[in-house]
Amino acid sequence: MIYAKITGWGKCIPPASISNEDLSQIVDTNDEWISTRTGIKERRVSHVTTAELATVASQHALACAGLKGEDIDLVLLATCTPSTMVANTASLVQKNIGAVGAAACDTNAACSGFLYALQNATAQIQAGMIKRAVVVAAERMTWYVNWAKRDSAVLFGDGAGAVVLEASDEPCGLMGTKTGCDSSDRDILHIGNYGTDMDKYQPAGPSDLLFEGREIFKRAVKGMSEASDDVLSQANLQLSDIDVLVPHQANLRIIQAIQQRLDISDDKVMVNIDKYGNTSAATIAIALCEAVENGLIKPHSNIMSAAFGAGLTWAASYIKWGERVTPIATCDATLPECNQTGLELIEPAVKACQ
Repeated sequence: MIYAKITGWGKCIPPASISNEDLSQIVDTNDEWISTRTGIKERRVSHVTTAELATVASQHALACAGLKGEDIDLVLLATCTPSTMVANTASLVQKNIGAVGAAACDTNAACSGFLYALQNATAQIQAGMIKRAVVVAAERMTWYVNWAKRDSAVLFGDGAGAVVLEASDEPCGLMGTKTGCDSSDRDILHIGNYGTDMDKYQPAGPSDLLFEGREIFKRAVKGMSEASDDVLSQANLQLSDIDVLVPHQANLRIIQAIQQRLDISDDKVMVNIDKYGNTSAATIAIALCEAVENGLIKPHSNIMSAAFGAGLTWAASYIKWGERVTPIATCDATLPECNQTGLELIEPAVKACQ
């Protein structure tokens, strides 16, 4: 049996942030309103492209694994905010990290994208098609935000996270997974004014995030919980066997509802939504990195992860961690210096939305 062991992990967090107090200068809101409804205190806004975020996260993951770009057979980028559609953004990441000749592909399953991509890369390794892959999730969700709409303006942020997978005979990595999509109600979460369905010769206005929050909440909890139950059954595990829950960071209330449904204690749940908001596909990738960095993930930990996103896609995964929880090496890859505050970065978009 061939397994796809996680041997490297890395993240890229943009330096500029926007606090809840900052947002109160833009829309009719305040820290208490946002915090009690979402658990978010601040979010990051990127001064660089999605490809640059993905590149830095991938470089840190490669160093952590003790590998170079030329060792990689596949670069798989999970994103719904690509830098370019044609050519795909993964090809630019491949170029930037020096993964010469590696396959490169974008995956769009919105917030479920990282788990979808992890399943894809793992299957290719298990089939013997490739030996090593970089799976990276990167998003610039603030690019889509209509800053005049309070309900969506408070939720989203930017960032990237990555893992390196390597073929191994050690039983670890992605050991069970369930992905799916409930497309019957896909319109309750979508981005308007975007894509080739539009008449490109007619003015359409800015792209806009549109969603029905209450309905999404119910469907997210149900979809993520049922997928997690399916994965536990696949892996012949009990709830008590799970050491760490790394859920999609969309809303603290959703995280707590999933936690309650799975009967997992607070000390086993990775939560960082307060710092970053919802970074879509990147949330689980970033949270996984920080769970290792913070010591929540230990050697041989049993990890459950679940996500729900536009489509309406959903996914759950059981990951068995290996022995190593420290990097083989580190690198000094970083983003270019940012000389603006978060509010200054979004000022042109704010004016356009007024």
